Amino acid sequence: MSRKKLQRFQDNEENWNVVQEGKEIFEQVKGKWNGLQFQNRQPLTVELACGRGEFTVGLARQYPNRNFIGVDIKGARIWKGSTIALEEDLNNVSFLRTQIQLLDKFFDQGEISELWITFPDPYPRDGDEKRRLTSPRFLEMYKSMLKQDGLVHFKSDNTGLFDYTLALVQSREDIEIVAYTYDFYSSDWKNEHHGIQTKYEKIFSEKGEKIKYLKFRFL
Repeated sequence: MSRKKLQRFQDNEENWNVVQEGKEIFEQVKGKWNGLQFQNRQPLTVELACGRGEFTVGLARQYPNRNFIGVDIKGARIWKGSTIALEEDLNNVSFLRTQIQLLDKFFDQGEISELWITFPDPYPRDGDEKRRLTSPRFLEMYKSMLKQDGLVHFKSDNTGLFDYTLALVQSREDIEIVAYTYDFYSSDWKNEHHGIQTKYEKIFSEKGEKIKYLKFRFL
């Protein structure tokens, strides 16, 4: 492992805004994010597969009266967003280092107000359906953790994954679709995202890929 990566892991150990295994709060934070981590009562927004945290940090800049948590398993990626948030004194941002399939170990029923799923791995093979972050088992997990009328936002460059997700959501009587588009940057909803883009979203857009977007809530 490189010296740079080792230093980043050490920084994660010391940075208050990184919640990871080995820290006391890691075992205690479920249902207590606002009390233990943020020490306020602001609504909680979570981004899954946040990578370097560009979107999490970008939203936190725009909405200082909300708390934001980026979730990813890669510590070196989380380090980037964590460091930027500390440099900018953004006290409404934290990062959780864990596998997303373990998310229900860290968030209690009705604890999340808004959820973002941004450019996840499409897992195109039929045998990998359960690994997709919009598969039925993950949707059930999200439903339990979201507040009533809490919103889910899904963005992807992958048409196959988007078609799969849209069809699944449309088939469920307990879900209301608020909006969807196959060309986000030509849609009426682009301004709602304040021009915030992840590294990969920029790459996809520069290659001419259309960004797909879906917003829905559980009933």
